[in-house]
Amino acid sequence: MEILDGKIVSQAVKEELRLQTAQWISEGNRAPHLAAILVGNNGASETYVASKVKTCQEIGYKSTLIRLEENIEETILVAAIEQLNADSTVDGILVQLPLPKQINEEKIIGLINPDKDVDGFHPVSIGRMVQGLPAFIPATPYGIMLMLAHYKIPTSGKHAVVIGRSNIVGRPMSILLSQNTNPGNCTVTVCHSRTSNLKELCLQADIIVAALGKPGFLTADMVKENAVVIDVGITRVADPSKKSGFAIKGDVDFDSVAPHCSYITPVPGGVGLMTIGALMKNTFRAATQSKGN
Repeated sequence: MEILDGKIVSQAVKEELRLQTAQWISEGNRAPHLAAILVGNNGASETYVASKVKTCQEIGYKSTLIRLEENIEETILVAAIEQLNADSTVDGILVQLPLPKQINEEKIIGLINPDKDVDGFHPVSIGRMVQGLPAFIPATPYGIMLMLAHYKIPTSGKHAVVIGRSNIVGRPMSILLSQNTNPGNCTVTVCHSRTSNLKELCLQADIIVAALGKPGFLTADMVKENAVVIDVGITRVADPSKKSGFAIKGDVDFDSVAPHCSYITPVPGGVGLMTIGALMKNTFRAATQSKGN
């Protein structure tokens, strides 16, 4: 069993981007500029955004963080997005999810200029990805593909089971794994809450991507020997033994599943770190595209 270490791979991605950014700036271009909008004070969102801002600094990007109150009217957020869309010095825009209940997430995602959609959630980005065209790929699935490539994990002809069908992870992950690329060329089965024979399907899988948001859901009796297991879950679970009062748990029961795997991602320290690296790659792409490259 080998650990797919998100820290090692994300650091390699960041170092590559740092060198590319330095070269880009030396050629007379401005630094890539990522603008993030954070609505409210959700603890997990605060952590994610702070990590994104820190990573921008490490690579050499410019970053802007716009904070808005939890109870704002939707029109305030709309105006902020429109202003960033119109700002030619901003290459990438991300609105940190989830949003408060009074705001329509689908509408907000659709308002972002597709040329600045570094989260890869806009219908234009998703449509281009489905067709195999150059696109901003949703950051978490993109990060997983980068990890598979880094560790040179064989995927062609393999049976991959994706547990979860969200627009952010499950659906795009299934598309990427099935495409005629490397990594890719898998036969993909998408499972969800209505799948009646989920255990049976998982036992057939060479690769399992668990992305359903239920801590410890995937157990040892659902995984065949030498499978590759990718854990996308990240849930805060109460834990009085921790100073913070909670522990971070994945969708995989790591201790029981790991001995049966050829490769497995830990939580934390796995996919979450790759998500930020993929976001930074999308931002660099946005910056170079704005220059016509």
